[in-house]
Amino acid sequence: MSVKSKFKTARSVLQKEGTFTFLQKAYGYCLNAAFAQFLRLPICFIKARSAKSKELNYLIDFAFHGCRGYFAPWQVKSEISSLLNFVASEKPKTLMEIGTARGGTLMLFAKALPEDSLIISLDLPAGDFGAGYPFWKIFLYKSFARGRQTIRLVRKDSHSVETQKRIKSILNNRPIDFLFIDGDHTYEGVKKDFELYSPLVREGGIVAFHDVVPHNKPGSRVKINKFWNEIKNKYDYKEFVENWGQNWAGIGLIRFKG
Repeated sequence: MSVKSKFKTARSVLQKEGTFTFLQKAYGYCLNAAFAQFLRLPICFIKARSAKSKELNYLIDFAFHGCRGYFAPWQVKSEISSLLNFVASEKPKTLMEIGTARGGTLMLFAKALPEDSLIISLDLPAGDFGAGYPFWKIFLYKSFARGRQTIRLVRKDSHSVETQKRIKSILNNRPIDFLFIDGDHTYEGVKKDFELYSPLVREGGIVAFHDVVPHNKPGSRVKINKFWNEIKNKYDYKEFVENWGQNWAGIGLIRFKG
């Protein structure tokens, strides 16, 4: 069933059966969906372990389509592919992503990075722009590590100064080589993430933003493009965008200078 069909069904239940019944059914649906994900965990774990030993292009296809979308990144395939090839050429030893979601980009970053790198993935447990993930997925996400890689998962609000202190503690004076910001998509949210974590990026390191393409849908709170357009000309920058009219996605990155 498509997202549009699910929305129509939900609206119909709300209109015909009332708020209480709607909430009951919505709660049951969420429980069933979470349980179904839990049941699929072992086979997806095995398939992911096998896939990570293959070439990067194979793993990209697996991330998008394997296990019926279990890990599917919220990305345009051509854009994330271009970014991953760029990341691989940079050979960063320390990467931080803000926004773990289904773990698809985390899996791909682990493949693109050297086997002795540190990867930090920070995700808001819930909220408008926090995909969140249950505790039982932690071991799955950590299994993406290759060789002597270390993956540290932090489930906290990226806008909190306490969270920034936690990240600094993990880094232990080690600078970030590559920072990928894909968390809170409001103007204030992305600006806050940049202000808190870009000072941890080394001179000449990379800061990348997802969703730099304008979201022109009425009522959209996604305003990363506004912040991106304010800062990009202050730095050397690149943009990986399949189509500027696609109304979402798009990746922009800057060569950071403190």
